[in-house]
Amino acid sequence: MLQPFTPGEVLSRRSSLQLAAAGPLLSTATGSLVANESPVTSAVSAAVQRGRARSCIFIWLGGGAAQMDTWDPKLLGDPTQGSKKPGSAYPAIDTAIPGVQVCEHLRLMADRLDRGSLIRSVHHEVIDEHAAAVNRMHVGRAPTGTTIYPSLGSVVSHELGREDSDVPAYVVMGYPSATRGPGFLGAKHNYLYLIDTASGPAGLQRPADVTPGRLERRQRLLDTMRDDYRRRYSGFRGVEDYVSAGVRGEALAGPRFASVFDLNSESADLRNAYGSEFGQRCLLARRLVESGVRFVEVAFNLNFINGTGWDTHNDGQKNQHVLIQELDKSLAALLDDLQHRGLLDSTLVAIGTEFGRPPEFDGGGGRGHQSAAFTVPIFGGGLKSGVVIGATDDFSRKIVDRPVSVPDLHATLYAALGIDPAKELLDGDRPVPITDHGQPIAELFS
Repeated sequence: MLQPFTPGEVLSRRSSLQLAAAGPLLSTATGSLVANESPVTSAVSAAVQRGRARSCIFIWLGGGAAQMDTWDPKLLGDPTQGSKKPGSAYPAIDTAIPGVQVCEHLRLMADRLDRGSLIRSVHHEVIDEHAAAVNRMHVGRAPTGTTIYPSLGSVVSHELGREDSDVPAYVVMGYPSATRGPGFLGAKHNYLYLIDTASGPAGLQRPADVTPGRLERRQRLLDTMRDDYRRRYSGFRGVEDYVSAGVRGEALAGPRFASVFDLNSESADLRNAYGSEFGQRCLLARRLVESGVRFVEVAFNLNFINGTGWDTHNDGQKNQHVLIQELDKSLAALLDDLQHRGLLDSTLVAIGTEFGRPPEFDGGGGRGHQSAAFTVPIFGGGLKSGVVIGATDDFSRKIVDRPVSVPDLHATLYAALGIDPAKELLDGDRPVPITDHGQPIAELFS
């Protein structure tokens, strides 16, 4: 006899087979299973709380930001060349969350920390290779020889789709990278990338010498060629994706999407509040999600400030405070702006990096790499705020409470966006879990 399933119960193999044998449409204690959906996946999914965010701004601190110099301060160390004393480079200050401190250069964010939460126990095993660590944080699992996995942004594009036909689902402000790509989801869920954020996507703009009449004639010829190509290669997904990408590109060349890049339409006071070039990227990110873009990655490297960006080896550590102050100003302005416009609850803001740094200073006064423990702050998105997840030891070398894997982090971001973190995607006919067995951080879902 088939026994009812209790929410939170772990399904045995026998129970799973009993559920499957009962038919594609079966009412259970957790809800209704639908045709072609795994009974196990459905039962688990029903127990997962979902957030109400409709978009995500993912700020990327490329190079590996030092957690003990930003969001997880420890006792002061000594960066003087030749010193052996490990620890934070800067004093700590109190925040809006009682008992929680951050680096002194995050003064504005200290006052706003209760609008979000700190995940201080993120970890993975990739240490020495930046590209592999960047891939791990964007894709959520190690690469294999048989499957090209999609990035966070591409999964969000696939699951949520475009909110408006005149805007893309996924935008990257930075240089293109396969790490941020769609993998087996196909070109339809690739990103639009921006290098010069002031002028917008130059590749979508019509050259000045192409008059409307010439453009119309070209469009008729292109449509004819497309139709012929699709007939000859009917059923080929790559062809359909390529054609669809071209059609979307033509829509994005319209005036509505172009108007999003007109930052001068914002007040001078607001633009000044956001600050430097990175701040203007954050302002543009707000305008993009306001227009309906689902996922925006904002890269913040600015290597010219300290010579190394967030990869603070050797002399890069000396001017790291300038980077932190820029992050503080721009991130605070972004949160204020989103809240003022009523967008903070519907916009998830996460600050990622490929790994952290160790507490020891190297011979040049900088720091090496550490992936055993680092911090990812998240704000808004309707999640519970004022929470600190996880803890590290006295020098932030290792996690002592509540480890959070990268798959767990991804599952949390997906759940906050209303995406089922237990869902399976399809690589052709092969089912692929949307995360590598990640579990959402339950404490963040009220």
